[in-house]
Amino acid sequence: MKKKWIWITPLAIVGMVVFIALGGEIVLRLWNWLLPPLFGWRTITFWQALGILLLCRILFGGFGFHGSGGSAARRRAEARCANMPVEDRERFRQRMRERFGFGPATSESKK
Repeated sequence: MKKKWIWITPLAIVGMVVFIALGGEIVLRLWNWLLPPLFGWRTITFWQALGILLLCRILFGGFGFHGSGGSAARRRAEARCANMPVEDRERFRQRMRERFGFGPATSESKK
C-alpha cells in the first residue's frame, strides 16, 4: 500500500501544477485574444490570468467541495415541501413562478 502512495502523491502534485498552469495559460490567451480588440482593455500577464481564474473559481465555482447531499437549506426546504398538503404546495409553486419569472403560473396557462 505504501508503494502505491509513493507513486500517486508526486503524480497528483505534478498533475495539479500542470492543470493550474494550463488553466492560467488558457485564460491568458482568451483574454488577450478577445478583450483588447473588443473593448480596448489592456493585455494581462500569466499571473494576472491565474488571479482571474482563482477569482472566478471562488465567485462562481467554489472549490469543488459540493458534498453528496446538496446544501442544508435545500434539504430543509425539500422536507418542508414534502410535509405540505398538495394544494398548498401547488399554490407555493405558482407564487414562486410568478415572483421569479419562470413563465405564467399553471392556472394562467390553462385559461
